[in-house]
Amino acid sequence: MIDGQSPGVPWRRRANGLELRVRLTPRGGRDTVDGIDILSDGSVVLKLRVRAAPQDGEANEAARKVLAKALRMATSSITLEAGATSRVKTLLIAGNPVALEAALTEICKI
Repeated sequence: MIDGQSPGVPWRRRANGLELRVRLTPRGGRDTVDGIDILSDGSVVLKLRVRAAPQDGEANEAARKVLAKALRMATSSITLEAGATSRVKTLLIAGNPVALEAALTEICKI
């Protein structure tokens, strides 16, 4: 583990939870977690797809809700740290980092 991040995963441990890198596809036809992907620059992201349009923060809010539902936690536990207008975003997930890693591993089937 380097700098709190396991190789090949889009998250990094923080003191109060996890920092998660996601690639969001707005107007994706459905609200779902599509697994892990490697971008052209080599960074690892969790792919999320939402039906919402990328306007007025609707897609960002939908992404928080999709992830919260998948993790079975409150949407308020997930905050957008960076990338509000970008497809690649950094989300902070509050909670026990070990439990969150286990839940994300299960969701991503790794």
